[in-house]
Amino acid sequence: MTHNVFFWLKENTMNNKFESEAKKLSEIDIVKSGSLRKLAGTPERPVTDKTFTYHLCLEFSSIENHNAYQSHETHHHFINECKEMWEKVVVYDSEII
Repeated sequence: MTHNVFFWLKENTMNNKFESEAKKLSEIDIVKSGSLRKLAGTPERPVTDKTFTYHLCLEFSSIENHNAYQSHETHHHFINECKEMWEKVVVYDSEII
């Protein structure tokens, strides 16, 4: 399953700190793979949302691993260190059909 998290950071946020903390989430042992992404330089289209600052994409081998990730100390550390940096967060969780 894939856990997609979109962040809208506040202005004057220390992006380097956010990036450093977010990248640690991919290193958690139950995360199959992960990456921190930014907006792609694609052309504007009516269906494209170009308002977010970062996209965290984490892949898990099971929903159980995802659920364990939610209570993992590194995940809680990230939230505590960075929650004041974001204005908005939207999560899209999905699994292969």
